Amino acid sequence: MNILIKNALTILSCENHYITKRTDIAIKDDIILAIGEIPSDFIPDETIDGEKYLASAGLINCHTHSYMSLYRNYADDLSFSDWLFGKIDPLENKTTPDDAYYGALLSCIEMIKTGTTTFTDMHMFKNMTAKAADDAGMRAVISRGLVGEDENFGGEKRLDEAFEEMENYKDNSRISFMLAPHAIYTCNTEYLKKITGIAIGENIPLNIHLSETRYEVSESLKNYGKTPTEYLDSIGFFEQKTLAAHCVHLTDNDIEILAKNKVSVAANPISNLKLGNGFAPIPKLMEKGVNICIGTDSAASNNSLNLFRDMNYTALIHKGVNEEAQCVSAEEVYRFATKNGADALSLYNTGELKAGKKADIILLDLNSPSLNPYNNPVSALSYSVNGSEVDTVIIDGKIVMRKKQLLTIDEEKVYYNVNKIMERLSKKINNKVVGKRITLFFPITFFIS
Repeated sequence: MNILIKNALTILSCENHYITKRTDIAIKDDIILAIGEIPSDFIPDETIDGEKYLASAGLINCHTHSYMSLYRNYADDLSFSDWLFGKIDPLENKTTPDDAYYGALLSCIEMIKTGTTTFTDMHMFKNMTAKAADDAGMRAVISRGLVGEDENFGGEKRLDEAFEEMENYKDNSRISFMLAPHAIYTCNTEYLKKITGIAIGENIPLNIHLSETRYEVSESLKNYGKTPTEYLDSIGFFEQKTLAAHCVHLTDNDIEILAKNKVSVAANPISNLKLGNGFAPIPKLMEKGVNICIGTDSAASNNSLNLFRDMNYTALIHKGVNEEAQCVSAEEVYRFATKNGADALSLYNTGELKAGKKADIILLDLNSPSLNPYNNPVSALSYSVNGSEVDTVIIDGKIVMRKKQLLTIDEEKVYYNVNKIMERLSKKINNKVVGKRITLFFPITFFIS
């Protein structure tokens, strides 16, 4: 399908900066054919009047657990350990694959409606996130969370599931994969080395939670004599391209290691703040040239997958903490949420509005108070936009939301099902918690799937 967007106020990259100008955008099938001068032989199947729209590259959410939108507003105002091991793990243990599918669909609804076109997901239910993303028409980078040992606690089984999922979706151009050992406290050294070797051999990027809490760091120092970053570096983990989520508690040496190994850091400011964990030292990471992107984490800890909220927090927190208004600019944050996210996921064909890139485009309604006057649209996306301004979403050249109406998902059906699911799960948890308890490589006990 050919689409022509006429005379939209458009955010374009120009020599490491962004400019905004009125222009036309021609989309041929899944690709941006041209911006500005449209070929004379281009015949659109649909023309969108862009006069009242701001056109931007779609946002990229670089850390989610999409099925966990089922648990939104379920376990709030708790410490990280009480939240995870006291409330969330027991609930996950009773969640079925079908439940997870509807949770992931709920996440897709929220992300599309707030301008996210691509997301990265770590999950525990084979095929369910991929199916939801495919049904929703989203672009996704999927990873089955890997927990355990090489031969015990289901480590091998989870690896098999990861590769089965890759095989099932190998022909889907919008779905790609990473290998995701959950964290150093849920995987032993041998298992981490095995995953790393497979990732290098198969050229599959790695995805891991890293230095999210002070406890994680202190236990790593106690068990290995190294910080989590130093430990992973010592076993060769960073020899493969890596996306590290959180990275809240980093030493100067940790940052040097991440920079040297070109590790991308997915900051999750709202989730980290809400759980009382702090926030990633983004200015220090930027100073060393680390590629920074942004994630929401799950709706169980954020409680939203609206990336504009996390962009806003990212742009503001460090100014206040460092007492420096120039610290982390709106333009830098916009880049975190678009191009940097694409680079972190090896999706070099998206993240910018340029001819030849994938047609992943969001149109925001300029008839919104947050966008008026049109002084600096890039600043608006980081500081004043709240997500409600998103009117139309195009992913891979297909319109998935038009005039705020989703075209790929039955919203009412999803809302009905997720409420029924949580009603059932809550009853089961209140009556009896059934699961297999294990103690892994830090002294933490939790449920596994």
